Amino acid sequence: MTHKPYAPHEIAEMVVGLHRLAQNLWWTWDQPAQELFQQLSPRGWQNLYHNAAAVLREVSDAELRARLQDRDFARHVQEVLKNFNHYLHRKDTWGTANAPHLQDRPVAYFSAEFGFHESLPIAAGGLGVLAGDHAKSASDLGLGFVGISLFYREGYFMQAINTENLQTEYYTLLDPRNLPIEPVLDPKGEPLVCTVGIGASTVAFKAWRVNVGRIPVYLLDSNLPENEQLYRDLTLHVYGGDSTTRIMQEVLLGVGGVRLLRALGVHPSVFHMNEGHAAFLTLELVREKLAEGLSFEEAFAATRQECIFTTHTPVEAGHDRFSPDLMAYALHRFFRQLRVPQAEVLALGRVDPADETEPFCMTVLALKASRAANGVSELHGQVSRHMWRRLFPDRPEAEVPIAHITNGIHLLGWMKGPVRTFWKRKLGNDWENDVNTPEFWHRVLDPEFITDEEIWALRYRLRRELVEFCRRRLLLQGERITAASYIAFDHLLNPDALTIGFARRFATYKRAPLVFQQFDRIVELVSDKHRPVQFVFAGKAHPRDDAGKRFIQHIIHLSKHSALKGHLVFIENYDIHVARQMVSGCDVWLNNPRRPLEASGTSGMKTTCHGGLNLSILDGWWREGYDGTNGFAIGEDSHPDNVEEQDESDSENLFQVLTEEVVPCFYNRSVNGIPRQWIQKIRRAMATLVPQFNTWRMVQEYAHNFYRPAAPVTEPPPGLEVVAEP
Repeated sequence: MTHKPYAPHEIAEMVVGLHRLAQNLWWTWDQPAQELFQQLSPRGWQNLYHNAAAVLREVSDAELRARLQDRDFARHVQEVLKNFNHYLHRKDTWGTANAPHLQDRPVAYFSAEFGFHESLPIAAGGLGVLAGDHAKSASDLGLGFVGISLFYREGYFMQAINTENLQTEYYTLLDPRNLPIEPVLDPKGEPLVCTVGIGASTVAFKAWRVNVGRIPVYLLDSNLPENEQLYRDLTLHVYGGDSTTRIMQEVLLGVGGVRLLRALGVHPSVFHMNEGHAAFLTLELVREKLAEGLSFEEAFAATRQECIFTTHTPVEAGHDRFSPDLMAYALHRFFRQLRVPQAEVLALGRVDPADETEPFCMTVLALKASRAANGVSELHGQVSRHMWRRLFPDRPEAEVPIAHITNGIHLLGWMKGPVRTFWKRKLGNDWENDVNTPEFWHRVLDPEFITDEEIWALRYRLRRELVEFCRRRLLLQGERITAASYIAFDHLLNPDALTIGFARRFATYKRAPLVFQQFDRIVELVSDKHRPVQFVFAGKAHPRDDAGKRFIQHIIHLSKHSALKGHLVFIENYDIHVARQMVSGCDVWLNNPRRPLEASGTSGMKTTCHGGLNLSILDGWWREGYDGTNGFAIGEDSHPDNVEEQDESDSENLFQVLTEEVVPCFYNRSVNGIPRQWIQKIRRAMATLVPQFNTWRMVQEYAHNFYRPAAPVTEPPPGLEVVAEP
């Protein structure tokens, strides 16, 4: 049967729709959309960081129009575009029903980094990935929401390992034409340009818009010819340079971000600071109110009613602090507009306002200038109240007004293709509608709905995909493993072996080498031919973190020159793509931070929907998630005060749980080779963890607790107290 060719206007509509789709990150969490762009250019999809915008740029208009005459491909395109348009224009969302006040006056969410996808590498780690997942769920829920960040034109560094097994860093220039971003234009069609005063200069900046489903995220860019090179390079690297660069970046983010919103005609009802990097936005809001005739005290009180703050780190070094001289240099023009003595403004960033030698702390400013604040797990809330108790000397520590909302993940953004196919086969095309609900995941507990054999088959497929991904990456990593040695050491990656993964920033408190402190015993454990064990590690150390780099060097050395060779690999250049492979393919996700320094963590949440199990210190989110049946705990819900004692105890406890619980459970097989006790833990993990630790739940909590209209409060003297929203 022959088909009438598509009419030119039908082809044109599909072409326009594809280009519109490629410029919206919705495709990063829609599998049929990803498959569509992969079909257009399989090699381009693989080599261009799975970037729909770059793939379309590779495919000529003539080729695209010809491909769309293929009826099957065109039907695929039409179905994807239909779903995309339905998503964008749906009116009956959770947000319209539960937070209608945000539709016209949205939440403005400021974050120094957003981790959306490997095609847009402008995040350094978990803070950015959390921000990206927050934005995606805000879109899914239909909240009024806008994001603000910076466009780092060389992104975060790329990692390579040299012949001495040391991390080296290099950067690649991001070409906006190949990215899923678009310029923000003024009514004349020219780039919208705003300015902010930094130091003795007026710095101009433009912006790029990232369409994240229904919501926009704006990235500020100071790389304009009218700026001095110093200021053009403010948006060169994520957290680049020294303290001077950092404070200038944060002035641009906070002050510049507010000015961009005003230029766009956006009038937020809530300013949400994701970490202290954006806290200068509060001073800009005060400046605006002073210009309207309010006194400084009145302006500060009104500003506090608009702002909320999320702190993410219990590590002292993670809170930005600037000397009084640096503050005076970067902000002296701005200080004059606040119409109060400079010392009074600097006092807002000090725990002791009277101590003129105390550095200005961005977290202190954010706490003082917000009506509500929160940590990102229950334990982190406790730690934060202890850390900042001196700000509230008249209150018991338990009443320090820092609450907690535990982090989550954007489930569909992390769920790998085979798992999505599994659920589609089980539940039909509409399975995604309920994927965040407890009812959806409680079905996993029913062995008649999903058999042990089906779960085990899925786990084998995901482990095989990880093994083959690692083999490809190891070949590309150059001199360490050549094509010849790849064949010789193929057993490095055994699809039958218990696979333990560890991937994250190599900050020293995360203690990446902890499992290898019991070296001889670990060698004995992994060398058991009947119960093989293997480790896959990945991660980056900050360019100035020499101790973290030594951790990487040590682990790579063990993988090459010790008895662990054949049982341990390190995958370089960790990014969102590597993370997706690892959290899906590993049987066990290892996390052993020095408690209580893990504020929350989210990587372990991502393994659960893939049938992986967590093996973790009871810190951050795992302290709330673990119930004794859904994974493995290292040690107890306590820790020694002495660091050396804690490290020694945790190392011993980690080895003990590996040998006495993890390995025996994994290899306890039925007559037909199924680890039924292990699979029961998988079922329990899916049912108890996935519906709780996702950003669908998390963003709803923010909307209910922090994004609703503020109740009037009696304002204390500026900067002395934080009043939490009731």
